[in-house]
Amino acid sequence: MKIKFIGGAGTVTGSKTLVESNGVRILIDCGQFQGIKPLRELNWEPLPILPSNIDFVLLTHGHLDHCGWLPRLVNQGFKGKIYCTSPTKDVAQLILLDSAKIQEEEAEKTNQGHYSKHEIAQPLYTVKQAEQVFPLFRVIKTNEKIDLDAEISAVFTNAGHIIGACTIELNLENKILVFSGDIGRDNDVLMYPPTKPKKADYIFMESTYGNRLHPETDAKAELEMYINNTVEKGGTIIIPSFAVERAQTVMYLLWQLKNEGKIPNIPYIIDTPMGIKVLDIFENNRKWHQLPEHEYVAMCKMFSMISNYQETIDTIYDQQPKVVIAASGMITGGRVLSYLERYIGLPETTIIIIGYQAEGTRGRKLLEGAKETKIYGKYYEVKATILEIEGLSAHGDQNDLLNWLSALENKPTKVFLVHGENQALDELRIKITERYEFDCSVPLMGQEFDI
Repeated sequence: MKIKFIGGAGTVTGSKTLVESNGVRILIDCGQFQGIKPLRELNWEPLPILPSNIDFVLLTHGHLDHCGWLPRLVNQGFKGKIYCTSPTKDVAQLILLDSAKIQEEEAEKTNQGHYSKHEIAQPLYTVKQAEQVFPLFRVIKTNEKIDLDAEISAVFTNAGHIIGACTIELNLENKILVFSGDIGRDNDVLMYPPTKPKKADYIFMESTYGNRLHPETDAKAELEMYINNTVEKGGTIIIPSFAVERAQTVMYLLWQLKNEGKIPNIPYIIDTPMGIKVLDIFENNRKWHQLPEHEYVAMCKMFSMISNYQETIDTIYDQQPKVVIAASGMITGGRVLSYLERYIGLPETTIIIIGYQAEGTRGRKLLEGAKETKIYGKYYEVKATILEIEGLSAHGDQNDLLNWLSALENKPTKVFLVHGENQALDELRIKITERYEFDCSVPLMGQEFDI
């Protein structure tokens, strides 16, 4: 059996792990690279295997860094089945369509403004190419064995993190391979705690927060303070947010604060068409989250939900204080850029960062104190206050990750650490080795192992 790491190794994006066994080829996740330019350029490179030779894709969840390369895979010849949970299918379809639409729009803007060094800027894939992925999805149920082949089976179990997210257990050649996907928190606001693996010969484990502990501070109290302070100055609060799970978490906390009379009666706006559609996924998949129906209904009534871009423009030019939740979470694209064009240069504005910011993203640069930021080819001075609430991450921290390994009944042959930046990978490797005495390895991009 061969394992090849062709994405998500040494970085938190582009997750792709190829498993080859007895002529069957399985790709675990098919993510898009985000962040610094050398990573983004990898999206244009061919895989080290012909997509037509891949038999199955198993998706842990629907985030772009885990499913966002599927349109390229299909366009280049993949015709196999893509297995995932029902919410993951719904989320992935939304994210792929949104990603394709943004890429088409940005290519058009780039060509109109002549921002690109290329004669004609092309999108990574089009909406039509994204739609060609959908017929290949096969919905599975959690905790039930799926036979991929006469001698290969898989079981999906809840991973927390976002709605529909799973850990995948692959059974083949008398070995159990466990792919964690992204591991959620043990005490998440909306999601249930992740299911811990009990048996594994090889583990492929994410390490996004492998070197960090979530603060003990109260995220809800921080939101309350930042909103009230900004409104007193007559400013607007902009919360760049991932459309899936994070936007809904922030909505829920804001609803609680408003219900308790702790934040003012100003407009609360969610301006992410995809985030609004994800609310329907929450409505239709109640067993996947902890949000009671009556609270869900009341929460939705509190927000002005914007889908039409003209409404976005009207909201941007409305001078009264307001709270706006807009995608994207790492400020790499989407509606939030339109708000930043107008508001990032105003000292009374507060921008609240609430999720992991990958290396090279606009969000990471703002957190690191950038004095200016480039949006659609133009530089804007950063005068807004940039704040971070770490307690809202959907990723488990170092303690959660270590705890995820605590139910194992056997000692795995090896734990491969993936989906993390170098310091996080190495610190988690040391912690796992010290606590469990497991053989722990950090694979490099493109590295292949025989097991």
